[in-house]
Amino acid sequence: MSVRIRFSQLLDNIQLTDTQRAAGASCRESVIGCLNSAYYGTNSDNANSLSVGSWGKFTRIRPPRDVDVLFRLPVATYHRFQQRAGNKQSQILQEVKGHLQRTYTSTNIKGDGPIVLVPFSAFSVEVIPAFRLTDGRYYVCMTDNDGRYKTADYEAEIKQIADSEASTEKNTRALIRMMKCWQGYCSVDLKSFWIELTAVNFLKQWQHASKSMVYYDWMVRDYLDYLVQQKNTYVFAPGTYEAMNLGDKWESKANTALARARKACEYEGKEQPYNAGDEWQKIFGTDMPRVPNG
Repeated sequence: MSVRIRFSQLLDNIQLTDTQRAAGASCRESVIGCLNSAYYGTNSDNANSLSVGSWGKFTRIRPPRDVDVLFRLPVATYHRFQQRAGNKQSQILQEVKGHLQRTYTSTNIKGDGPIVLVPFSAFSVEVIPAFRLTDGRYYVCMTDNDGRYKTADYEAEIKQIADSEASTEKNTRALIRMMKCWQGYCSVDLKSFWIELTAVNFLKQWQHASKSMVYYDWMVRDYLDYLVQQKNTYVFAPGTYEAMNLGDKWESKANTALARARKACEYEGKEQPYNAGDEWQKIFGTDMPRVPNG
């Protein structure tokens, strides 16, 4: 019972507030409205866009991070830039940046493939200008190596999380949110996208994947154990199967967290909630209650 209450309180403490969600949505809509006006001659604050990253997958946590949104550029824009010489992708980003800069004149907007960053006081919006392909995937602008297009499948990424969430009785997003909390609190050099991919892969083979919150102490412990074993292996982007090497920069902190999670689980089993809480707080900070309330 104490495990369920403890982890329920952690998840409550790291979810965005209603005010934060509204502020993030407002920033997103403002940026999309500006770009729709520039490229499509409409004032829609939602058309030609797709929420991606943690906002599209509903894995966002607080403290708030950037709002990621894809903006679908017209096909005519692709053909217009194909006629140019030089780094076409950089030029596209600079054009998008210019449209935004004319609206947000006092904002330091930055463009660096594949995003244009628009900082607001509440949130920064990371816009990904992209061209939709006939198969539903996207060309995104990479400015390295004299410019190139990279194929991404954001809808497949979103679907992978949703499918895993459905098959695990809503444990997938909870695990991802908790491990992003650890990532932030302990400054773990592990990309959020990689946390998502390894969490999905872990839950596919974990025998308790569909169990209740009573198993969340074991879920954190066993995920960290799984993660440590993945050092220097590859994960693959949904839809495009792009291979990404996880490296091992994060291994030391993952091993430290694993040792603490093992201790915490032992204390939970011995009904020593204070001692367990001390260990959990070394992983998650004070968003994790030292003693469950309830």
